[in-house]
Amino acid sequence: MVYEVYLRSFADGNGDGLGDVPGLRSRLPYLADLGVDALWVTPWYPSPMADGGYDVADHRDVDPRFGTLADVDALVADAHALGVRVVVDLVANHTSAEHPWFRAALAAGPGAPERSRYFFRDGRAGGSAPPNDWISAFGGPAWTRVTGPGGPEQWYLHLFAPEQPDLDWTSPEVADDFDATVRFWLDRGVDGIRVDAAPAMAKVPGLPDAGHPPGASFASSEWVGNPHWDVDEVHEVFRRWRRIGDAYDGDRLFVSEAVVNGPERLARYVRPDELHTTFNFDYLKAPWDAGALRTVVDGTLAALAPVGAPATWVLSSHDETRHVTRFGRERSGAAVMGFDDAPPADLARGLRRARAAALLTLALPGGAYLYQGEELGLPEVEDLPAEALQDPTWERSGHTARGRDGCRVPLPWSGDAPPFGFAPDGVTPWLPQPASWASLTAEAQRADPASTLSLYRAALRLRRELPVEEPLTWLDLGADVLAFDRGPALRCVVNLSARPVPLAGLGRVLLGSGTPGEALAPDTAVWLAPA
Repeated sequence: MVYEVYLRSFADGNGDGLGDVPGLRSRLPYLADLGVDALWVTPWYPSPMADGGYDVADHRDVDPRFGTLADVDALVADAHALGVRVVVDLVANHTSAEHPWFRAALAAGPGAPERSRYFFRDGRAGGSAPPNDWISAFGGPAWTRVTGPGGPEQWYLHLFAPEQPDLDWTSPEVADDFDATVRFWLDRGVDGIRVDAAPAMAKVPGLPDAGHPPGASFASSEWVGNPHWDVDEVHEVFRRWRRIGDAYDGDRLFVSEAVVNGPERLARYVRPDELHTTFNFDYLKAPWDAGALRTVVDGTLAALAPVGAPATWVLSSHDETRHVTRFGRERSGAAVMGFDDAPPADLARGLRRARAAALLTLALPGGAYLYQGEELGLPEVEDLPAEALQDPTWERSGHTARGRDGCRVPLPWSGDAPPFGFAPDGVTPWLPQPASWASLTAEAQRADPASTLSLYRAALRLRRELPVEEPLTWLDLGADVLAFDRGPALRCVVNLSARPVPLAGLGRVLLGSGTPGEALAPDTAVWLAPA
């Protein structure tokens, strides 16, 4: 199981209100005790922080706000001593606008070789209109016009924020430099690399229009044949990196973030000579519905089987509404990148379903990703004041979409008032924490056998101990019940119906998300030793 650390919200080690590498290092015993196998740490690179660190100014250093390279080396060493591996986040589709390359490109002017590392193009309509109709993931057009000494001139491409100009991966200099970056981190002992926005790293030559209608949203899970997303040439980059990783001793893992159209397209990223695993966004975005979830599970396993890659299962991330809140809504499927205008959630119902979903997720064959705070049952913070919002989605949408800050609120560790042990008392975290989180701190939940933290700890312990088998065998307990065996050691039953499901004859209870009796209550799950 891989635990996602959103670094600036995990633990503050120096008292400035921002999470950092020393803070993470201090909490490694908690993570080892929880039972995680590996950490995926979001970017710690030097950055102006226009997009929470995903606008990188130097891919081979650490931002002083997060620590130093020596802190990273100590983190990796301590994690390895606890049996925990470390995966770093590589942002390779774009750089920060403050990256030396982009600053040199702006200074050099049109036609200069410095601009060949990015996508600088002349505009249409005499230069006044963008070069094509491509759109940004954060809303609005994917082009920004540069103003030079003589006035407005070329446009540059950014599939995300304007502060994140896209790199042109047909440039040999770009490819060679990222080879060096991959080696830099593997040489420091990290165990893997997670590739951010993997499908964006290739574009169709000539940059033709995509056919986006006015006001279109960035719906990459629906696109087929899009010229700026999931273009075939992107796979050459991953084959190149795989060859680098395979030359190292030990196991080095490459993971993709790829929101594409269906499991068959996703499977192409994990072919035997490419990346090892990939985030399963179809599962993350699925509603609390037995038919929808089973379709995703079956489709995922069927698509990955021919390429021999393991499945992954994930319920939340730093980019999506926390699933305690999502599952408490009538429309329980995930929205795209924080563009979520759903009505308020029933958080009690959402927590019941989230606990059941945890047992479902951890029982499925393959790997699982856990987003920080998921083990505490944290909900989305939906009432952050407008002046606190920092996600670029808020500005790019004209203040109509609040973005992803609600799932990024710093973790509550201890105490009965903010900052809840995230930072020293009296320090204000970079995003405000709800006072209601006093009952959800790790300290408050640790000694409570009925807490969500205790449920996760027990599930992860059993997951290691049980001799489960890789195939999944479905059982028929009704249309609104998901039930399957993982060999003779584990049976998982999840009740998504509105009625209790009898458990008689199904086996001995090992662990339940609720309090299993003779019947399994709605919105709960149970692990059984089959009779």
